[in-house]
Amino acid sequence: MASSSSSGSPCAACKFLRRKCMPGCIFAPYFPPEEPQKFANVHKIFGASNVTKLLNELPPHQRDDAVNSLAYEAEARMKDPVYGCVGAISVLQNQVQRLQKELDAANADLIRYACSEIPAPLPAHRSADFGRRVGDGGEGSFYQASSGFPLPYPPPTWPDNPSGDDS
Repeated sequence: MASSSSSGSPCAACKFLRRKCMPGCIFAPYFPPEEPQKFANVHKIFGASNVTKLLNELPPHQRDDAVNSLAYEAEARMKDPVYGCVGAISVLQNQVQRLQKELDAANADLIRYACSEIPAPLPAHRSADFGRRVGDGGEGSFYQASSGFPLPYPPPTWPDNPSGDDS
């Protein structure tokens, strides 16, 4: 990204700090004049000198990510001074946990429904695998038995003669 001083207007940082934007300004590539609030938030939370030190210590290819992280954290701290982005992350983690519980309950309901449609009981050697979670089985395979989900299973074959004689 080119320095803002070459386009004629100072970068957002230099404009905020009321100083002349020099051609080698460390802030210019990351705080364009069109985004003054981005630097204002970062400056209020971290301070311009701390941001300058941080950017000077980082290799140029990592600076953009660092500025984006600082800007995100600063905006989160402006909204929630105590928790900042950690509060937002906590809310999202709780939401994921709640949705996972809802998904597990829905899958359990689906399995119960599928089991009620089976005309004969499940064979003992297959029932141990029923409802085992499978990772990358593709679409529709969140719960799958290794030997034949979707249900119903075929009914077991029983000998016609209970005595075991071949007569």
